[in-house]
Formats: sequence, C-alpha cells, structure tokens
Amino acid sequence: QVHLVESGGGLVQAGGSLTLSCAASTTGRIFDINTMGWYRQAPGKQRELVATITRGGTTNYADFVKGRFTISRDNTKNTMYLRMNFLKPEDTAVYYCATNARGQDYWGQGTQVTVSS
Repeated sequence: QVHLVESGGGLVQAGGSLTLSCAASTTGRIFDINTMGWYRQAPGKQRELVATITRGGTTNYADFVKGRFTISRDNTKNTMYLRMNFLKPEDTAVYYCATNARGQDYWGQGTQVTVSS
C-alpha cells in the first residue's frame, strides 16, 4: 500500500507562486516508489497530467506549465514537490499527486489551488 498526502495549496494572486508537497508512505512489500506525478482537475474538466518525475530525477512536463513549474523529489524523505511560478487564473484546480506501485495506481486526496486575477 502507498499513502499519499498533498499539502501547500491555497489562494494566490496571478503572477504569484506556490509550492505543493506530496508525502508518501508505504506499507507491506512496497519499499521504493519509482515514478511520481502531479495531476490537476479544474471544475467541469477532466483530470490532466501536470508533471512527472522518476526516482532518478528524470522529469516530464505538460506544455502548459513548461518554464513555470518545477517538479522535484527528495527520496530520503519520500516527498515530491511542485514549485509553481507565474501562476495564472487558468491554473486554478485541485492538484493531486499519484504513483503506481506493483501495478496499482495510488492517489492523494488533492489540494486546492486558486489563482485570482
């Protein structure tokens, strides 16, 4: 089992910054978590990929966040981060962290990010 807990969301003005965190804990036979990712879902829209990062640090970003968001992780703390700069109102969404372990997807409960214009 993998338990994911996001934090760091909030209300920010356009152009501002926020850093999200995702703390992961494992039980049973899952000892290491490989690829982790951030997703988001805006009201009335489908959940979409924001960025992913492998255990080794290889990153991948959606085009709409390239140059503004930075994903990182601290494997010693089993924690992943998303630094969001130059936020836009269209970045408003619930942000989720996720991973897959032993063929099963795991999701956090989500953290709300609201960007005011």
